[in-house]
Amino acid sequence: MRKIFNIKNLYIKVLVIIFCIYIISVLINQQTKLNTYRESQAYYNDKIVEAEKYQESLKSLKENVDSPEYIEDLAREKLDMYLPNERVYIDVGTK
Repeated sequence: MRKIFNIKNLYIKVLVIIFCIYIISVLINQQTKLNTYRESQAYYNDKIVEAEKYQESLKSLKENVDSPEYIEDLAREKLDMYLPNERVYIDVGTK
């Protein structure tokens, strides 16, 4: 009778140890995933901030599109257009 009781105790102890090892491994796995999700959250928060800054720059550009100064600057830079009485000097010197 005593031997059966010792074997049952041994089985219970082994099962408890296996259960504890399983719980610890699950907790470690969850902590690893949680750290990965936190890194992703920081990355996407940075992307949101960048997108908001870009949106603000587009809003300011939208406000200035109809101004004569913007149109004149755009014509000079993109289309190489100048006023009729302007002289354009091109530097062909060495680099």
